[in-house]
Amino acid sequence: MLSDPEPITSLPSPAPIGNSPADVKPILALKELVASLYREQNKVQNLLSSLGFALRSFNNLNQFLDLTPLMAARVADAEGGALILSKPNGQASLEQLHCQDNQIGSELRLSLEAIVRRSNRELIEAGNDREATGISFLDSLDYQIRKTLGTGTRVYSTPILVKNSERGRLYVFSRDPDYSWTPTRRKLLQLVADQTAVAMANNELTIELRSKERQDRELEIASEIQARLLPRQCPKILGVELAAHCKTANRVGGDYYDFIPSNYDRLTPDREDPDEASAVPWSIVIGDVMGKGVPAGLLMTMTRGMLRAEVLNRHSPSQILTHLNRVMYADLENSHRFVTLFYSEYDPRTRVLSYSNAAHYPPLLWHAATGEIDRLDTEGMLVGLEAESTYEDGSVRLEPGDTLIYYTDGFTDAVNSLGERFDEKNWLAAVREACERRETPERILRYLFDTVEKFTGSDNDSGDDMTLVVMRVQSS
Repeated sequence: MLSDPEPITSLPSPAPIGNSPADVKPILALKELVASLYREQNKVQNLLSSLGFALRSFNNLNQFLDLTPLMAARVADAEGGALILSKPNGQASLEQLHCQDNQIGSELRLSLEAIVRRSNRELIEAGNDREATGISFLDSLDYQIRKTLGTGTRVYSTPILVKNSERGRLYVFSRDPDYSWTPTRRKLLQLVADQTAVAMANNELTIELRSKERQDRELEIASEIQARLLPRQCPKILGVELAAHCKTANRVGGDYYDFIPSNYDRLTPDREDPDEASAVPWSIVIGDVMGKGVPAGLLMTMTRGMLRAEVLNRHSPSQILTHLNRVMYADLENSHRFVTLFYSEYDPRTRVLSYSNAAHYPPLLWHAATGEIDRLDTEGMLVGLEAESTYEDGSVRLEPGDTLIYYTDGFTDAVNSLGERFDEKNWLAAVREACERRETPERILRYLFDTVEKFTGSDNDSGDDMTLVVMRVQSS
């Protein structure tokens, strides 16, 4: 017989999991690794946050560039970093260098500066030959850096792109043989390079904005000066009514008109009575400097001053233009610009208008008695075209009701949205309509401006200055 089994009084307890020394060590190591990664992540985040703060806060680009190699080395766990930028002339410069070890940093600086100097010298000597090889200067410089530093120093770089143009390279260095260039380090270095590119682009934009502000202010000053040089109001001349207006395409224009009394050199503010009509002869001038903007405005100002000086000599209109052309020829030739000018003198007592034309659009004379329109023109070249140009004199006696229209080419050259010019035919029709139906020079002037503006459209810029002087002889 089989005997009964002995009763089980107790079972052995299982060994606790993870309490053995062999199990505890991997867990602690894993925890330490996680903590290390967390600390590393926080360090990188703090570094990039500091770099972002610097980007927002620094007004000086150099202050930001001072940080770039340091940040590059820190985020990539490298011993040092360097920033090499392209200069406007195409050469390179070592902008900043950071290294934890001062001695190694000094050696790196000397090596990099020597490489940059040699590469710049080779670039100058090679001229355009390097471009024919298809190798950029920064690629060649990068090759020289890696070749010179040798295998003892690990070198990694990333380009700095500003508006899709490579403007430099950001380097990190390490002499640790176990240092590896991981994708994470590459991305972090690229982030620093991108921040550097943003700082450079912002700096260039700031410089452009400041330059534009200065230019705007200079244009504003030039516009104010030009506006003061043009007559503030039309003079009171015995027996005539006047209206004039200049509309510039830009802030500063090249159109010019002036009223000069024959005795203006003897007039003083306390002797001139603005309410008294002058019976002395008056010069009425209109001109146009070829071109627009500040250069044309400067030449217009010069023309005004020289012409007023010539009027003092009391010569005939043709002689005044001849002398003006001679004294202005050198300056106009150097500037590659010319001036068209119509100069006339009106004697209120005889109602005779004497004139001479330097290739300007001839003024239109509307005869009140017949309704006919004549052009007042004489032979003459542009001012500044030939040093020995001569000019002819012309004269006409104006009758009561006659109207004289001085104008610049901005009216006839005005273009609408379809590309059609206002042209001479439309201009003559508008002048005839204005002179027949408008009673005063001011209304004639406003009608002519409005007609051209309606043709071009309110939102269409004709692109040229428009100047108009209207003179009507009063009826007896």
